[in-house]
Amino acid sequence: MASSLELLEEHRLFGGWQQRYRHLSATLNCSMTFSIFLPGPKSEAPPPVLWFLAGLTCSDENFSTKSGAQRVAAELGLVLVMPDTSPRGEVVPNDEAYDLGQGAGFYLNATQAPWDAHFRMYDYLTEELPALVADNFNVSDRQAIMGHSMGGHGALVLALRNPQRFVSASAFAPIVNPGQVPWGEKAFTAYLGEDRSQWENWDSCLLMQQATHPLPMLLDQGDSDQFLADQLRPERLEAIARDKGYPLTVRIQPGYDHSYYFIASFVEDHLRFHAKYLLA
Repeated sequence: MASSLELLEEHRLFGGWQQRYRHLSATLNCSMTFSIFLPGPKSEAPPPVLWFLAGLTCSDENFSTKSGAQRVAAELGLVLVMPDTSPRGEVVPNDEAYDLGQGAGFYLNATQAPWDAHFRMYDYLTEELPALVADNFNVSDRQAIMGHSMGGHGALVLALRNPQRFVSASAFAPIVNPGQVPWGEKAFTAYLGEDRSQWENWDSCLLMQQATHPLPMLLDQGDSDQFLADQLRPERLEAIARDKGYPLTVRIQPGYDHSYYFIASFVEDHLRFHAKYLLA
């Protein structure tokens, strides 16, 4: 069933448009918002799409207001799509902690009550929202994906599970091995249950070990990130990539933390990385 879009905001920006929409999601059983940047036309051809998945406590607005990505996206002719991080609303279950419930969807399909009625972000991002974007905007079918922290986890998982859909993937300070770190263990236990074999579909380390269709990937990590040692552990994914010959580039950035100041510092590199493959 097609969902109609309600325009919430629109701003002229670098010759393009930054917009925010609301729609009723059949997948998530609630109203959802997403943000989109539409660059000025570069040619007759429809522009490719770069998805950005945000981290814990974030919404669809963090990247659009803090990253400064639109300037480079306008230059390159890339559409940016910024979904929310979870289902939301009074009918949607929540938790008092910041790392579970609303704002903490972990980009998976929950199987455990009370989460399973709404928390199906994976289906939303692989089926419903891409179809909505394709139906309502003039975009090509060439897509890439990136994300930050929990959204870095989401971007890597979506790319590794759907290598035919994306041409490239990148992440800022991603949770690469959620099944083995506190954030992921807490969320996975709640959303997926105690059976750890059910967690394996949502862990980029395990997915990369099984990958047969490699995608170019870029990972940036600040070495002053307060979550680096206990939650992020990029060296685990880097070791798997090295063993497999997987095309992953990991860059450790001295002095940078986990914030959007870090993202803003390197987002241009990520957009140009993706443009190499999106515009090829």
